[in-house]
Amino acid sequence: MGRRCCWRRRGLVVASLGAAFLLLCTAPRALRLASLPRFERCSQGIGYLGFAPFDLPPLLQSPGDGPMREGRAGVGEAFENRALGSLWLGGERKSPLQLLYDLDQNPPSLLAEVHRQRRDLLRRTCSRLTRRQHLLRPEDLRHVLVDDAHGLLYCYVPKVACTNWKRVLLALSGRAHGDPSAIPAHQVHAPGSLPSLADFSPAEINRRLRAYLAFLFVREPFERLASAYRNKFARPYSEAFQRRYGTRIVRRLRPGAHADALAHGHDVRFAEFLSYLLDPRTRRDEPFNEHWERAHALCHPCRLRYDVVGKFETLAEDAAFVLDLVGESKLSFPTPPRPKAAAVRDQAARLFQDISPFYQRRLFDLYKMDFLLFNYSAPSYLRLH
Repeated sequence: MGRRCCWRRRGLVVASLGAAFLLLCTAPRALRLASLPRFERCSQGIGYLGFAPFDLPPLLQSPGDGPMREGRAGVGEAFENRALGSLWLGGERKSPLQLLYDLDQNPPSLLAEVHRQRRDLLRRTCSRLTRRQHLLRPEDLRHVLVDDAHGLLYCYVPKVACTNWKRVLLALSGRAHGDPSAIPAHQVHAPGSLPSLADFSPAEINRRLRAYLAFLFVREPFERLASAYRNKFARPYSEAFQRRYGTRIVRRLRPGAHADALAHGHDVRFAEFLSYLLDPRTRRDEPFNEHWERAHALCHPCRLRYDVVGKFETLAEDAAFVLDLVGESKLSFPTPPRPKAAAVRDQAARLFQDISPFYQRRLFDLYKMDFLLFNYSAPSYLRLH
C-alpha cells in the first residue's frame, strides 16, 4: 500500500511538472516576434538553445544571480546591476529596444518598415536554411560590442564602416570626447577599447540579450571582399598584414617566386588571394581573418537576434535610424566621402573579370549564406552558368 502511494505521488509530481512546462511554453511574451537566444555553460563552450515561437527566460541561472525575471516588458526592472542600461533604468526614458517596439506597433515610417522587412527576411531565411544548431564558444561573441549605458549590442564586420561605428560607441560610452570623426583609428582598434559580449558570464550575456538593442551592418559580399583585398594587399601601408598573410599566399601559390615577394608579400594578385581563400588548408590551419570572414560567421545572425540590420549601401540613413533610437540624433555619424555605388561595383567587376567561371562559382558558394541572409543578388558581372 505504501509503495503504491509513493508511486502515485511521483506520478502526480511528474504530471504537475509536465503541465507547468506546457503552460510555460504557451505563454507569449510582448516584445519579441521570436525568442532570444539562451546560453548555458557546457564542456565545449556556450550553447545556443534555439529559436522558439515565444520569448522564454534563460534556462540556466548562475549561482548568486537571484531570482531570474521573466519576459522583456519590464526592462527597467530586469537588472539588479544598476550599471546596465544606466541611462534608461528607472523610467528616465525608454530604452532603444522599447522605442523600436513602439515603432512596430504604430503605423511605421518608411525606414522603420524597411528594417522590419529586413528582420523578417533574416528570420525566415535562417529558419529555412539552418537545420542543425551548433554550440557557440565565448570567443564566437568577441565581435559583439557592448554599450551598457545606452543598452546597445553592436556586431562589427570589418570593411563595413566598423571603424566609424566604434568611434561612435566610444563617444556614446564616454570613453572618448568630442567629434567621433576626430578619434584616431589606433585608439578605436586598441584591444579592450570597448567591452565585448565575450567578456561576460552566460548569465550576464543573457541579461544583455534580453534587454538591449542588437544591430549589425552588412555589405554586398564581393564588394566587401574586393575592398579587403585592396586595403590589405594593394596598398603600401599594410606591411605587417602583408608579411603575415601575403608571404604565406606567395609561398603556397606562386612557384618560383622572387625572394623579395617571399620576404615581404607585397604583390599578392587578386587571383592568388581568392585561391588562398578556396584552399581547404587555409581554414584547416586557422580561422579566416576577420576582414574576409563571412558576416554570418562573425555575427551569427541565426543564433543571435538582431533588431536592426543596417547596410553599407544605405549607411547614412541606417546609422541615423539607430542613433534616433538611442536618443542621440544630434550626434553625427562620421561619413567620409564615398565613391558612387556604380564606381564601387566597377572596381569589383574589374578584379573579377580575369577569374574563371569555375572559381567564381566556388567563391559564390563560399559566401552564399551572406548573399541569402542579407538579401543581396549575385553580381551581374559573375559568370555562374
